[in-house]
Order: sequence, then C-alpha cells, then structure tokens
Amino acid sequence: MLHWDAETLWQDLEPQAPGLSIEVLAETDSTNTRLIERGRQGLDAPCLLVAERQSAGRGRLGRPWWSQPGQALTFSLGLKLAPADWSGLSLAVGLALAEALGDRIGLKWPNDLWLRGDDRKLGGILIEVTPLAEPGLRPGERWVVIGAGLNVAPLPETPQDPDTFRTGYACLQEFEPALTAPQVLHRVAGPLLRAVLAFESEGLSTLHARYAARDVLAGRSVQAGALTGVACGLSADGSLQVRDALGALHALHSGEVSVRPC
Repeated sequence: MLHWDAETLWQDLEPQAPGLSIEVLAETDSTNTRLIERGRQGLDAPCLLVAERQSAGRGRLGRPWWSQPGQALTFSLGLKLAPADWSGLSLAVGLALAEALGDRIGLKWPNDLWLRGDDRKLGGILIEVTPLAEPGLRPGERWVVIGAGLNVAPLPETPQDPDTFRTGYACLQEFEPALTAPQVLHRVAGPLLRAVLAFESEGLSTLHARYAARDVLAGRSVQAGALTGVACGLSADGSLQVRDALGALHALHSGEVSVRPC
C-alpha cells in the first residue's frame, strides 16, 4: 500500500469533526456504498474512508468510476449534517476541491472538475443522503456521504469501455509530475471538511462569485437533453441557468439531465 500518513491528517481534521476516524483500504467495491451502509446501521461517527482501488465505484447517474492504485484518489467523507437547505452541496464540495488543487482546475456543473480551457475531466463528486433513525437528532439532520474521485496519474492503458472517459481524461500529474494520491488527499481533505461544515451553517449564498470564477460552462453553448442554449451561471439555489434561442431562461436542477458544451 501507499504511505498515507493518516495519523497526521487525523490530528488536523479531528478537532473540526470530533470522533472522526480515517481508514485506508487496499480495495473495496465503493467507499460511498460502505459508508451509506454504516449510516443505515447507526454507525454514524464521522469517517473519511479511502480506497486505493474501487471495484465498483460509482459516479453520477450510476456511471462507473474506473481507477487503479496510485492512478487516482478515491475517497468518501461520511458525517451527519443538518443544513437549512441541501441545494448546492455538490457545488460547495466541488469548489473546495478545485480551490485546493490550484488555478488550472475548473468546475463543470453540477459535480465535475475539469481542466480549464481544455474540457477534459479531472474528477467527479457523488453525494448521497440517507435518513437517520435515532433520538436526539437536530431538525433535518441526515447522514451524508460525499464521494470524490480525482485523477492523479496518466492512464497506464486505454480503458476497454470507450464511454468511460467520453469527455477526455486529465490528471494532476500533467502540471505537478511528482504529486501522489496521498499528497492530494492531504491537500484536499481539510478544505473539503471546512467547506462542508460552512455549507451547513451558511448554505450556498456566499459562494456564487467564487464558483463563477471557475465555471467552465459560463457563456458557452450547451446541450441539456432536448434543450440547447447558452449557460448563464447559477441561480440562487444552485441550479444552472440556460438561455434558449428565443431568450427564455431555463433553470436546470442536478439529476435532471446531463449538460455538455456544444
């Protein structure tokens, strides 16, 4: 296994999330699946679960996430949250990751990290929420699992499934050749946890300008299902605004359709 130095990372994060554990597995089916199951069993202490390899990793809309040890960083953060409004959590998460990884990283609504100016995918986010069945919960409190996959190294070979990387493949070693998966985890874990806790109390309202600075779709023609138009940034609730050829503004919510530049 790679050297993750989980103890140092735990010392940094645990004061912000009391009771946090950090676990690193050589292989599992899906870190999100593992933490969702824990929450359903009432094992809801905060947990950062890392897998060097996922055999059944999942992305948005059930798409697979392919990775090999050292080639990608795949992890999930599970914790209890009670935001007043869940809208836009994936945007806050993506923004935290992008800012932690540097200026080259842009955000493609609703949950992808792209190489800016190149339209190649560097990472993705999958957020799953499940109810809790225990006494003493805060109003609206849920068990949330935030999964992330970040490409670190170039692909050792072309995947057999041509649809796996249909948006192109980007990795962090393109501009930081010595970077390793453990180093990426240490770089992003703190900003991610702080962003999630801030979202719980503040929501998305304070993040719009920072998101706009990394929005790779803004001002571009996009295709969203049967709708074609120009992406016009985020609405207050985090939906994507698209203006069609007749000037009508449409609000797209994550989970409805896949949006692509055209």
